[in-house]
Amino acid sequence: RCISIFFVEFQAYFGQDYARTAWIHSIVDCATMLCAPLGSLISNHVSCQVGIMLGGLLASTGLILSSFATSLEHLYLSLGVLTGLGFALCYSPAIAMVGKYFNKKKALAYGIAMSGSGIGTFILAPVVQLLIEQFSWRGALLILGGFVLNLCVCGALMRPIALKEDRKTAPEFLEQDYVPEAQKRDLKRMSICPSLIKVWSHECLCYCSWKEYDFLLMPGFMVLAVSVLFMAYGCSPLFVYLVPYALSVGVSHHQAAFLMSILGVIDIIGNITFGWLTDRRCLKKHRHFCYLFAVGMDGLCCLFLPVLQKFPLLVPFSFTFGYFDGAYVTLIPVVTADVVGTSSLSSALGVVYFLHAIPYLVSPPVAGWLVDTTGSYTASFLLSGFSMIFSSTLLCFASLAKKIKRTHLRSLTNDTGTKQHIWTNGAIAYSVTAELDQKDVEFLAADTNSYSNR
Repeated sequence: RCISIFFVEFQAYFGQDYARTAWIHSIVDCATMLCAPLGSLISNHVSCQVGIMLGGLLASTGLILSSFATSLEHLYLSLGVLTGLGFALCYSPAIAMVGKYFNKKKALAYGIAMSGSGIGTFILAPVVQLLIEQFSWRGALLILGGFVLNLCVCGALMRPIALKEDRKTAPEFLEQDYVPEAQKRDLKRMSICPSLIKVWSHECLCYCSWKEYDFLLMPGFMVLAVSVLFMAYGCSPLFVYLVPYALSVGVSHHQAAFLMSILGVIDIIGNITFGWLTDRRCLKKHRHFCYLFAVGMDGLCCLFLPVLQKFPLLVPFSFTFGYFDGAYVTLIPVVTADVVGTSSLSSALGVVYFLHAIPYLVSPPVAGWLVDTTGSYTASFLLSGFSMIFSSTLLCFASLAKKIKRTHLRSLTNDTGTKQHIWTNGAIAYSVTAELDQKDVEFLAADTNSYSNR
């Protein structure tokens, strides 16, 4: 998020327009989300420790190489692709670890864990501005490269655990009909000595891969995926253009950086308090709608931003947008877990963050093109606001349609004497009970007695 503070420096040094300079931030976010499934893959099949340490090394290398950049294309590759790839390897495993460790108060746990991004924004926004003033943007990137290298330390401290769902993977596979008996015996021996034999058959690998991503065909996840696309498009431009917009309306450099700090610290409060609130018994069943409310409120904030052209007016905006940004970011893993379950959470989060990639890549340059074309930030912020509101509305209508469908099915089953069972993943099972008259009962009783005699 603090890369936006470098935006004005890059634009002035290389003499480029808004659209071309915005590609730096776009490529960072796009690479981070596009490679999120890679982070999940490494954490699932190697270890989360290896993934996070490798990601920290790549991100640090990208920042250090960016300090020697001579063109925007150089920054596209080093600060964009390399650093974004490093962040991707760290992000998904770290978030998935929270879902494995916590169950009862999962939303609060996610809120505390993900408040780290708010803490980083709050501390680093003014620090980066001071580093740029003291050491230029090159020195600031070099120092940040050393700072990000501490991700390797964080990765070394990660402690993965084995869940019951993970232990059930092999036995479930052994029950499949298409596996030969000889192969089943081999796999049973492999399950007894997993540390000695790690080579699985081709069929086993295909089955396990499908089990990891079978949630892709769930209607609930499909709607969530479409909603995420619009939400990601709407939220990205603001983090890129808040500082340039504040500078364009006469706010000083330190005050513009302070707006990012406010956004960061309120983001922390939103992470923790919204996570705590949605873990309460009265709201736990309505976390989906709490997520919709937070996304919609951020969209409304973007719609009102063009009329806020003074620092005292921009401060309340940073408070409001930062709080609800932290709120819905906390609930993304929770809502995803409610849709797909805990066992598929790591893979599902990888896909969800992968879906952020294209909007993150496209939205800042599109917003920059609108600024270059219209000479104002109004069109960019309006487009972002309407995109987030549409994302919230889409999920809201989908939830209402699902609720109406369930109510209709219950009314039908009550009329026909059919008992309906709705499972946690949204699947519906039926068991029909016929209404028996006295003759049917006597016939069944007689038939039962004759069967017992035989």
